[in-house]
Amino acid sequence: GTGSNILSALQDLFWLLKSKAEKQLQIISVLQWVLTFLIMGIACTLILMYILCTDCWAIAALYLAWLVFDWNTPKKGGRRSQWVRNWAIWRYFRDYFPIRLVKTHNLLTTRNYIFGYHPHGIMGLGAFCNFSTEATGVSQKFPGIRPYLATLAGNFRMPILRDYLMSGGICPVNRDSIDYILSKNGNGNAIIIVVGGAAESLNCTPGKNSVTLKNRKGFVKLALRHGADLVPVYSFGENEVYKQVIFEEGSWGRWVQKKFQKHVGFAPCIFHGRGLFSSTTWGLLPYSKPITTVVGEPITIPKIDNPSQKDVDFYHSIYVDSLIKLFDKYKSKFGLPETEVLEVN
Repeated sequence: GTGSNILSALQDLFWLLKSKAEKQLQIISVLQWVLTFLIMGIACTLILMYILCTDCWAIAALYLAWLVFDWNTPKKGGRRSQWVRNWAIWRYFRDYFPIRLVKTHNLLTTRNYIFGYHPHGIMGLGAFCNFSTEATGVSQKFPGIRPYLATLAGNFRMPILRDYLMSGGICPVNRDSIDYILSKNGNGNAIIIVVGGAAESLNCTPGKNSVTLKNRKGFVKLALRHGADLVPVYSFGENEVYKQVIFEEGSWGRWVQKKFQKHVGFAPCIFHGRGLFSSTTWGLLPYSKPITTVVGEPITIPKIDNPSQKDVDFYHSIYVDSLIKLFDKYKSKFGLPETEVLEVN
């Protein structure tokens, strides 16, 4: 009896230690990503400039020469690495929240797609985990489909950061890059565009489900020009992982944010999550709230070389209706009341 009790106690201790170790690994995995998102580009630029002023200047010079030679690679589909996409760290990242990817329909490998991802949230955590890593099994759920998450083109001017982003299948959200992937890269490509962008991030807050979409029609025009099917995607919980100070329209804070958005491409947000060592303190870590990304039914889009505004408006309205229907169908399954309404701005 005594031996059995000791063995049972040791097993309980083992599972407790294992659970704590996994939780710490989850925190570390999320922390490295947040720091990458916030400071990696600037930090790598400063380090490269410093190395140029030291005896190791030749290393920096060689990298800069490579950078010039490789400058247009992000516009040509990038340089994805399945090894990087399958890193174990992304599974710990997934389990911290946790993050899930829900497939509702099959996608044909003979077609190309533009996924409209909503909402932006503060950092687009669900978009990154689901489409720039294999942590949630995107390649198994959509076999033969190559996902490309589109982000600010300015990120690809930053040394080292650009290579890191490309390894995950991330591309610039500009016309050159999207045109190349949809016209010169074969079929089975899916470009994920966070349609609301910086403007939407300014209004994200826990408990609010709203998207900036009414006047966002450029992605529909691109889909028509290439005959790429549109796929609405909604991430339940994306707005729950950070708390943000929302500035009212007309306030000085909102004026500063809009100026940054116009001239730099992103809007600075005042936000916080939990602390590194305690969930009750403020910090940069997101709150561990579940994020469930639902990929909806593809909308068949014809190829029109020069679509008229009437064509764009027609398919945009179909897309908006499809997104609302997707939200209404799954909202109660992921913790929202039946009375919840998706606000489209």
